[in-house]
Amino acid sequence: MRATICRWAHFNAAHRLHNDNWSDEKNKAVFGKCNNPNYHGHNYELEVYLTGEIDPETGYLFDLGELKQIIVEEVEDRYDHKNLNLDCPEYKDINPSAENICIKIYELLRNRIDARYDIKVRLWETSRNSVIYPPES
Repeated sequence: MRATICRWAHFNAAHRLHNDNWSDEKNKAVFGKCNNPNYHGHNYELEVYLTGEIDPETGYLFDLGELKQIIVEEVEDRYDHKNLNLDCPEYKDINPSAENICIKIYELLRNRIDARYDIKVRLWETSRNSVIYPPES
């Protein structure tokens, strides 16, 4: 029998949305306050969903304690209280937008979680703005 489990997590991080190939005026026009040269921060909320077969011996789909530890190691330790632009090399050449952060988190988790489980990540940048990856069809 298949089911889906979910684990929530949280991290605080700063970032600046900026395209070095554009003028300051164009960056301000496109990114607005998010282009602040002194950066700005968010209290990110993260939902990680795993879908798969329930183990008939344990009754678990996946050990939530293990999922918690993977999220701590791959996401919270990497991003919490960091400046994503300056402290995280994965954003050296891409904007740390909510979309790009969500995709990167998915990739980090996908590398640690067996392929027999489907993974979905939802990242809340604010209480009104979130991104889901992979996208729902």
